Amino acid sequence: MSAPRPSTIFLAAITALVAVLLYSPLFVPIVSSFFTISHGNVDWSSPTLSTYVALAGNHEILAALRTTLIVGLCTVVLSVVSGTLLALYYHGRRFGRSYLQFIIFLPFLMPPIISGLALLIFFREIGLERSLLTVVIGHTVFVLAIVYRTVLMRLQSMSRTLVEASYDLGATGWQTFWRIILPNLSSAMVGGAILAFALSFDETMITILVTGTQSTLPVRLWAMMRLGFSPDINALVALILMFTVLLCVLAARFLIPRQMATERT
Repeated sequence: MSAPRPSTIFLAAITALVAVLLYSPLFVPIVSSFFTISHGNVDWSSPTLSTYVALAGNHEILAALRTTLIVGLCTVVLSVVSGTLLALYYHGRRFGRSYLQFIIFLPFLMPPIISGLALLIFFREIGLERSLLTVVIGHTVFVLAIVYRTVLMRLQSMSRTLVEASYDLGATGWQTFWRIILPNLSSAMVGGAILAFALSFDETMITILVTGTQSTLPVRLWAMMRLGFSPDINALVALILMFTVLLCVLAARFLIPRQMATERT
């Protein structure tokens, strides 16, 4: 077995360095959540779960987290339903396809502050008070492009012979949709839903502009930056990081087509 070339070793070292610089800060709050911090010093001698106990009693943070989950779930439902319908229209119709994609992708490609301001002005003009409803609408407009593109790519990769065979066997359009098209799109819809939830969970700028009296978790943490974070925030960050890793694993699982996974194995 030949020794690796110097260029390969150099690239591997650069890759490892970049990975350390990018991901090592993520381990700081995770490690800090299991030890007591006093006056900026970490007591490494006594591991503890006190920060997690304190987090369970922090009602303001838990209320913000609950609001974030409600907004995220509502956003997922709206974006998956509307994104799937728009993908089906784009795939099966020719009228207005370019304008449709422009409308869908524009809010996602614009800076969030511009999208947030546009939504804020729109809500004010139609007389809709800022609330969780406006936050859900703003998040749905923002993440719709991700779900739409994910479902459309799976739809375009699906063989047309499946639909043609269904019609040849006497199935109606509704039966073909429920028994052929929807099962083939289900994994893409789940993957798009996971990505939509992750983006909604993290969205801050649009939320600040369109939110009402109830704050989501990112907005709450943004407000706490001026006064500093309490130790239980380390526990919150650790839990969110673990939850995010789980979402990434699930997204990769559902976004990779089954036939590609079979070929790789």
